Amino acid sequence: MNNFRRPFPGHVKVGGGENKEKRGGFRRGNFGADRKSEYEQKVLDIARVTRVTKGGKRFSFRTTIVIGDGKGKVGLGTAKGRDVAQSVQKAFNKAKKNLVIIPLVGGTIPYQVETKYNSAKIILKPSKSGVKAGGPVRVVAKLAGITSLTGKLISRTNNKINIARATIEALQKLRIKN
Repeated sequence: MNNFRRPFPGHVKVGGGENKEKRGGFRRGNFGADRKSEYEQKVLDIARVTRVTKGGKRFSFRTTIVIGDGKGKVGLGTAKGRDVAQSVQKAFNKAKKNLVIIPLVGGTIPYQVETKYNSAKIILKPSKSGVKAGGPVRVVAKLAGITSLTGKLISRTNNKINIARATIEALQKLRIKN
């Protein structure tokens, strides 16, 4: 009698290491990482934040992400997580929930719009020659699919998150007649 161990019942031996997939292996880890999302994403800001407890300091990461499909949809999400990857994923999911639709007329906005969000005051004007805007305004415009726009930041603030929120609020104000 030989000492051959039988595989578990119902096991079908297939070449190489393919049998793991048949048995239900490879379950952990990147869920749907091979699928490409319909939204492009750009990380605006990553900050390490600290919570002080009696046992010491607890570090976490706050990430702000802008997502867009390049066809008039754009969203902003901010989230915290224990590590950067977790906070990026959470921020992406929040941005998906906060998507806004922007009316585009020939790759630009229909008219001039002005908005204030906290310390950020912004003016967006329609243009004919590319996106002339800096920092977060440019990122939001590119991901929204706006090909020509002039953006001006009136009150000087270094808060990228407020500038991005002001830009999205300004784009939300836009309406066109059907």
